[in-house]
Amino acid sequence: MKSSDKNNTIHELTDEQLKQIVAEADTGGRKPTGLAAQLLVAVALAWSLFQLWIASPLPFSLGVFVLNDTESRAIHLAFAVFLAFAAYPAWKRSPRAYVPVIDWLLAIAAAFCAGYLFLFYKELATRPGMPTTLDLVVAVTGLALLLEAARRALGLPMVILAIVFLGYIFLGPYMPEVIAHRGASLAKGMSHIWLTTEGVFGVALSVSASFIFLFVLFGALLETAGAGNYFIKSAIALLGHMRGGPAKAAVVASASTGLISGSSIANVVTTGTFTIPLMKSVGYRADQAASVEVASSVNGQIMPPVMGAAAFLMVEYVGIPYTQVMKHAILPALISYIALFYIVHLEAMKMKLEGLPRREPLPWQKAVVSTVMTFSGLTILSAAVYWGFGWIKDLAGDAAFLIVGLLMLGAYVAIVRFAARYPELHMDKPDEKMEYLPEIAPTLKSGLHFLLPVAALVWNLMVEQLSPALSAFWATMFLMFILVTQRPLFAYFRGQGQYAQASRQGFKDLFDGLVTGARNMIGIGIATATAGVIVGTVTLTGVGLAMTELVEILSGGNLMVMLVLVAVISLILGMGLPTTANYIVVSTLMAPVIVELGAQSGLLVPLIAVHMFVFYFGLMADVTPPVGLASYAAAGIAKSDPIKTGFTAFGYSARTAILPFMFIFNTQLLLIGIEDSFHLLLTITSATLACLMFAAATQGWFVVRNRIHETLILLLVTFTLFRPGYWMDMLYPPFHEAAPTELGRLVEAAPADAKLRVWVEGTTIEGKDITKGVLLSLGEPGKASERLSRMGLTMMSLGDQVQVAAVRFGSPAEKLGLEQGFNLKHIEVANPDRPAKEWMFIPALLLLALVWFMQRARRDRDSGRSGS
Repeated sequence: MKSSDKNNTIHELTDEQLKQIVAEADTGGRKPTGLAAQLLVAVALAWSLFQLWIASPLPFSLGVFVLNDTESRAIHLAFAVFLAFAAYPAWKRSPRAYVPVIDWLLAIAAAFCAGYLFLFYKELATRPGMPTTLDLVVAVTGLALLLEAARRALGLPMVILAIVFLGYIFLGPYMPEVIAHRGASLAKGMSHIWLTTEGVFGVALSVSASFIFLFVLFGALLETAGAGNYFIKSAIALLGHMRGGPAKAAVVASASTGLISGSSIANVVTTGTFTIPLMKSVGYRADQAASVEVASSVNGQIMPPVMGAAAFLMVEYVGIPYTQVMKHAILPALISYIALFYIVHLEAMKMKLEGLPRREPLPWQKAVVSTVMTFSGLTILSAAVYWGFGWIKDLAGDAAFLIVGLLMLGAYVAIVRFAARYPELHMDKPDEKMEYLPEIAPTLKSGLHFLLPVAALVWNLMVEQLSPALSAFWATMFLMFILVTQRPLFAYFRGQGQYAQASRQGFKDLFDGLVTGARNMIGIGIATATAGVIVGTVTLTGVGLAMTELVEILSGGNLMVMLVLVAVISLILGMGLPTTANYIVVSTLMAPVIVELGAQSGLLVPLIAVHMFVFYFGLMADVTPPVGLASYAAAGIAKSDPIKTGFTAFGYSARTAILPFMFIFNTQLLLIGIEDSFHLLLTITSATLACLMFAAATQGWFVVRNRIHETLILLLVTFTLFRPGYWMDMLYPPFHEAAPTELGRLVEAAPADAKLRVWVEGTTIEGKDITKGVLLSLGEPGKASERLSRMGLTMMSLGDQVQVAAVRFGSPAEKLGLEQGFNLKHIEVANPDRPAKEWMFIPALLLLALVWFMQRARRDRDSGRSGS
């Protein structure tokens, strides 16, 4: 550490300290030696092998060690809590070099309590809701140990939140009237939270055990294989020559590693160690360099396919396929990264920065092609796999899996042979000044084989349409094969010999990757289990309804005020929580608020848009000072003030904060309601341009420095491009009302996957009179009764009235809040005379052209004066 002056303490972190920050946040900061170290490694390895076993087809094929979902969750949590107590020290002063006896005892006790549902599954199944004394002792002890494990692995915010909700269960009668409830006994509360699948062992832990672990393991193995190194070096080689090039390379490198990383902090340290010094070397201030890295690394959590593990939780909470979640999430994530890239460019323009030199000049045409290929590489790869090889599935049927597997194997060997012509990538030392950029061709070609496991994942998900867990399993098995064989193959094709040594190193890489993947999962496993306390409290007490009423009172029924309140509450709830727990908490508490209050105000949006809204704002807490650990890590690399870095990073992240409001009102940004390829292109182009103009407005620079009226015009252009329907609605009403008796005809006439806007009124089961709108997703064409039945809805006609006759438990209709006895008030049908809202883009673009001409004239005038 060192001080720069009396008022500003600048923290300089060594490479070892940075690794320690990542370890304490993600894998546990303890590094014991001897037998303790071997035991830790053995347990982590056993966890990875267990997860691979239950994800594979082998248990069912062999009939050996077949576990149901509840048993898998119990074992999954037992591994997580055992490793949490063994790997995470209790206090800052606790020993790092060995594991105290008390921690071993706590680890064993916690693992027993977590595994209780597995060990005594049959006995517990025979006495639901009637816990014995031993059951309650295990539940209370297990919950206390889980909270202590959460304190060590996740910090106090998560524990405090869980304790507040636990207190709410038992102190319900003593709460203020708006949130009061009947309360629960110790037996009822603990049984619900620990001994059922409604609380700790609920959906969130199930997703962690079945989906998340495999994708985190996939990312850890890919990183161990050298993919992270390859992404960073490739981004620097391609973009480092541009104005402010190292910062642009940082954005792209973080986006690339964000595809495989579930941790903002690890992303910062992995890429930031190399990109932050490079940014400083070309002229960025220390806090700016750190903030660019923080903003781009945290945004890795919104980038499919992993999204900080939230994508898999959305599958369960929203009830749509994983591929649909990825489709809805991809455009906002790309727009956010493009806007950050533009912000970096504007900062470079303001400071008149240049990039790093190449050894040989690169023609601009080649540079443009390389850049475009870099940004669209994964999209092109996915499209090539889907359309280039999709015909094999149609032609070969079930044999396609084997055929494509053999093609992948052949492609792997051929690509390694091709890549062996180029030297192996090595990262430069962070403290060494980079005089010249790496050469593009050798850098890109040296690691092309890392894209093959991603291609395998795309094939399994999109063509074979396997489950996310099985898709990740086969992609991981292929990646494990690559880890073991890549070194011997490179040694063979390069004529280096020493195949035995290369093979040993390959198996060591595989071993290290399996252990690292398990240790990366400790925090996520603990987070999903602890967040289950909050989910269990909501299902036991109905606090979700109380939250809805509270926000309704505070917002006064105003839609925009309600959304801002939800955004602020999500931001506060997300402070100090890891991505996974963050999403569980904000989606459980705040998503129903938007759905219910929005429905009463006429805001009818698909559930995925609501969940994306709260997820984005919960995630913004990752950069918000003083909690954001990513800002602290980046500031340590940049030798800047962590608080100043956090505020600067939050400013750079403002373009991410505007997106949720936009896709709530314009769901086309989530690729919902896109009619054809031209409509898709128009949506992507307009949304991207809107985000760029918002960046230009908030950064105060477009062609030259903005004047106040130019900033206001740019904000108006941004709003119009994002939400053209706002202005068109003033000129033409978007809907007209149809009678309830028209329901059958309209449902049958609607095209596939159409959404019908219907308004209902009635009295809820809680006795509250309500009028609200809902969006019925109609799915495949068919008879009206069949399409409604697929939603879990049965309707009956009573003269000129139509009433909800039945709502199936757990159905999409129930999730929309429909109840038996509700009357259909009216149906909203799109106005056929209304012009397309995209016509509003024309005046917006004319205004943008006006600003551009004004600023260009001012720039030319100023340059003329300086020249004379």
